[in-house]
This record gives sequence, C-alpha cells and structure tokens, in this order.
Amino acid sequence: MPATSIPPLAGVFGGGGLFGIGFAMGVLEGLKPRGIDLSEVPLLGTSAGSWAAAATAFEVPFQVMADMRVPSFPNPKPGLLAGIAREIFGDQKDPLIHVMACSLPRLQRTMLDGGKYPLSELVAASSAVPALLSPHAVNGTRFVDGGVRSGTSVDYGPHAENLVIIAPLAGAMWGPFARFVDKGMYKEIAQWKKRTGGKVLIFSPRNSAASIARNPVHLFDKARAIEAYHLGREEAVTFDLTFS
Repeated sequence: MPATSIPPLAGVFGGGGLFGIGFAMGVLEGLKPRGIDLSEVPLLGTSAGSWAAAATAFEVPFQVMADMRVPSFPNPKPGLLAGIAREIFGDQKDPLIHVMACSLPRLQRTMLDGGKYPLSELVAASSAVPALLSPHAVNGTRFVDGGVRSGTSVDYGPHAENLVIIAPLAGAMWGPFARFVDKGMYKEIAQWKKRTGGKVLIFSPRNSAASIARNPVHLFDKARAIEAYHLGREEAVTFDLTFS
C-alpha cells in the first residue's frame, strides 16, 4: 500500500472503566461476522478504550481481559496499572495503535504512539484516573487519564474513509454526564469529518446496556463489565451498519 493511501477503516474507542472495556470488546466481537474487523487497522483509544484497542490489535480474547487483576480504589501505588497491563500485553508495540492521555501539569491532551512505546505503558498512562490512581510517566512526562479532557478525542482520530466510534459513556448512559460526553463527541466528529472527509459509525450503549451502570462506581465492577460485553455484542449484531 502506498504511504499516501487512506485506510478504508479505522477506530476510536472511548473511556468507561471495566464497563467500557467490556462494552467495546463486545461490539468489536459482534462486528466481525458482519465483515468489520478492526484488528489490523489504525486505532485511537482513550482510557478504557486504550485497553480495548490493545486487546484488539494483539488478539487478546475478552476472557483474558475479564480475568485481569482489578485493584482496589483509590490506590496510589506507582506502576500499578502498567504491571497489570504487562501481564496481558507484555512489552509489545504496534504502530497502528495510539492512545490519548493528559500530560501534567497542564492537562494537555497528548497522543502517544504505540510504535514507540510498549502498549502496557501507554494504557497505564491513558487510564490513570486522578484521585484514584497515580500518574504514570512515559519518557519522562507524567500523564493522567485521557478522559479528563475528552471521553473519546474523536478529533484526533486516524485519517480513514470510515471510522468506527465506540463511546461507552455516551448514548443512554446516566443523565447530564452522557449529554456532556455526547455534545463533546459530536463536536469532535464534525472536526474529524472536516479534516478527513470520512464517514462515521457510532456505537454507544442503548437502554439495556446502559442500565448495567447507573453510577460511576458500577463502571469498575467486573460482573457488570462481563454483562456489558454480551450486550455490546448483541447490539453490534443487530445495528444498522451504515456509515454517515
């Protein structure tokens, strides 16, 4: 493929704790039989979405993710998330994967390249929720959760003809928070379309999946994450796959 070719497909996965990982991976699994496989395309992940992106790229099954260690919160132990991620992803890199994190001290959104650094380090940086986990350093810069500034960062999404967006905290999720995520995401989508000329397909929880997590604490419950996986998969199987 020439270096200037535009990929036909790419993905952007947003945050949402363990619930978000489960929902995103369920959607991704449900799309495969319908001819949409994102395992070898450019991906951008934020927070939980970075875990889903790495798992997709490295073909890690959801059961492995469901069995991963879950720390108690708050937990200020340095390197905690990176250690958990390393158990799953090792020190693998992938230039197709980028993650979004917020650099300290100014909370500037920063896109980190999975071709330069191990994904285990990057997902830790992208998922370091302030007040719950310690910031994580990559190449001397300390980062916190990319979702602090944007739930999806679609405006930074890969250049592609078609973009699959999975936003676990949008759609039918709880009240004003979901409306805030939705508003920011649609503004970012408009910016991405202007930059690329591409089309999008958006997945966010419908009422059945959203009912699993009715408050922030539920996002870190492993049983709810497993349920979100199955409902995300069901949604992808029946969803209208028209990019617009």
